[in-house]
This record gives sequence, structure tokens and C-alpha cells, in this order.
Amino acid sequence: MQRMQTEIFPRITVNPEVCFGKPTVRGMRLRVSDVLDMLAAGASRDEVLESYPNLEDEDITACLAYAARAADNRLAFAAE
Repeated sequence: MQRMQTEIFPRITVNPEVCFGKPTVRGMRLRVSDVLDMLAAGASRDEVLESYPNLEDEDITACLAYAARAADNRLAFAAE
């Protein structure tokens, strides 16, 4: 049985077969935490976009919004 990708937040997806089910950007093998780690380390949006050519500026905004909601405990999803 193949599990499907689930959008848990705009542009943020979870698929148990991609990155061990960690939240990723639009189903790519790019974890939300990868983007957040770069930003937390001081990288600019442009630097993040240069590092990940398939990433769009809206994806960075989505990662930040997802992190804000997760930190506020208003976002919850059940693992399958």
C-alpha cells in the first residue's frame, strides 16, 4: 500500500516515504527544517534560494509561517 503525500500547511507536505515523514516543501526532498536552519544561521532569503534552485520565495514564507504556527501549538497533524 502506497501512502500519499499530505499537505499539512500551504506549500508544506508530509509523506512517510520522503525524508522519513518530516515536513517538506512541496513534496521535494527539502525539509522545512533545512530552510529554517539556514535562516537561523544568518543566511538571507537570496542565499537560501541560491542554495536550493527549485525553492521559491513563497516557500520560504511558508516555512516561516509553519514554524510560527508549530511554535504556538496551533498546528497539529496525525502521522499515519
